[in-house]
Amino acid sequence: MKSVVVGGCLLAAVFSSAQVMAQTYVVGSGGTYRPFEYENSQKQLEGFDIDIIKAVARAEGFDIKLVNTPWEGIFATLNSGDRDIIISGITITDKRKAMVDFSTPYFPAEQSIVVPTDSKVDSVTALKGKKVGVVNSSTGDIVVSDVLGKNSTDIKRFDNTPLMQELTEDGIDAAVGDVGVVKYYIKSHPEKPLKLVPDSKFERQYFGIAVAKGNSELKGKIDAGLKKIIADGTYAKIYATWFDNNVPTLPAE
Repeated sequence: MKSVVVGGCLLAAVFSSAQVMAQTYVVGSGGTYRPFEYENSQKQLEGFDIDIIKAVARAEGFDIKLVNTPWEGIFATLNSGDRDIIISGITITDKRKAMVDFSTPYFPAEQSIVVPTDSKVDSVTALKGKKVGVVNSSTGDIVVSDVLGKNSTDIKRFDNTPLMQELTEDGIDAAVGDVGVVKYYIKSHPEKPLKLVPDSKFERQYFGIAVAKGNSELKGKIDAGLKKIIADGTYAKIYATWFDNNVPTLPAE
């Protein structure tokens, strides 16, 4: 009986020690890019990215501390050690790869056309003769400018994405914006008859989760966590919550 009691105490101590030793990582994320990350009324971060990093942390058994971090200078917080991880709708590019290490892709980020459901527009080329809203200097702006002409009066440029409201209020015939933002808007406004129109002219890029250059251990944990939540269906549930049921197939690297 004594040995059983001692053994039980040792086992409890092991579990207790494991819980105490759970690593906590500081995660930086901007709070201005709905639906990926934004502050709610309680000043807490929420969004698709936030749900993803929380799920990855649960899958890999580590804890996170979320910190709202302005986009300007966000990469420098990794090098300074103020943040361990950043997830903030960050497109993976060669230039950024030189500064940080990225996880495997977790979201396909391309531009998409959105039009009323009764529109005949089925491609970028079909936007000729239409009034089109774009985000200034975005990939969508560049592609639409190639088709309509950079100085075309049919292009209406915005600093962010109020173009969706213009579309529903008859200010423009079509809008071009980030696919995630567009899908979220359509999901959030079922009363507005809108549809998505993809086009291969829009280059497909991907969002990645960033860690400091050379931090292969943490990158490995994040990659493993992403793999787990994709395999067990958690990723699909999160995606459907924020966007739709057309869950994308993600590349392995």
